[in-house]
Amino acid sequence: MRAYELQQTGSVDAWVQVERPQPQPGPGQALVRVRAVSLNYRDLYIALGRYPGARPPSLIPVSDGAGEVVAVGSGVSRVTPGDRVAATFFQTWTDGPPSPEKTQNALGGSVNGVLAEYAVVDAEGLVLLPEHLSFEEGATLPCAAVTAWNSLVSEGRLQPGQTVLAQGTGGVSIFALQFAKALGARVIITSSQDAKLEHARKLGADGTINYRKHPDWETEVLSLTGGQGVDHVLEVGGEETFPRSAKATRPGGHISLIGMLSGGFAKPDPALVEPKKLDVQRTYVGSRAMFEDMNRLITQHRLEPVIDRSFPFEQAREALAYMESGAHFGKIVVAV
Repeated sequence: MRAYELQQTGSVDAWVQVERPQPQPGPGQALVRVRAVSLNYRDLYIALGRYPGARPPSLIPVSDGAGEVVAVGSGVSRVTPGDRVAATFFQTWTDGPPSPEKTQNALGGSVNGVLAEYAVVDAEGLVLLPEHLSFEEGATLPCAAVTAWNSLVSEGRLQPGQTVLAQGTGGVSIFALQFAKALGARVIITSSQDAKLEHARKLGADGTINYRKHPDWETEVLSLTGGQGVDHVLEVGGEETFPRSAKATRPGGHISLIGMLSGGFAKPDPALVEPKKLDVQRTYVGSRAMFEDMNRLITQHRLEPVIDRSFPFEQAREALAYMESGAHFGKIVVAV
């Protein structure tokens, strides 16, 4: 089968297309014919050698993919051949709070990912796709969508009428916009480009801020909320943006630490957090149960993931370079 391997890190050229034997499912496993994958910044940082953690040699990269089950190993009853599925980011986090045991097997990091024509995964780590979604749309869900859902719903307990601040217009933030609007919340979104902000308004954003024009964007957030601050922040910027996020959040508000786009993960300053009694949590994707809860909302509201571009399999490195450029709005997909 065709696949990509992570070889010498340091650039997008770390992804090298190779031929590998088609894997076969063992007990408790399923063989999935991968139809599409989607990219996350984690995939880029792993290729660049900037993401923490050890990697097995000749790792198949990318965590997010969708396809159909073609074979199952002994003892598998959760899925059957022909099922349209996506693999969970963490193969062994089924339900409940995270633990080291549940989060040790992350696709495309500590274990092989899905940038290949076939992938063997734990059958318990598969989720059926909403029927109205294509494989390309389904491939966008496992990391970015589940992270947004966990941030707002599982951890954040978002309520109708509350206000969400989503940073940027990448996958997590655009899913957060869609979920929050479906759940009756208001959304403020930031970007450095007016064209992206206009796109976000068309998706339902209630307020938009160009942080290039307004470097002190937290003051704009306070202005849009009558000086109160927002109820929830999806903090994808990291160490440089967290202080502004804290100032933009109401007392007792919730901040999800998700990304490191400014260079490193945020290290919350107690001087900013404690006086306002902020609820600050590191959000790292989520469980299978969260994925299934999220899919019910997606099905109920007929939500459609926002895909910026789809690349052919042979251009996976070009897709990764496109992510590095930051030009995308929503998700980048590779059709397998």
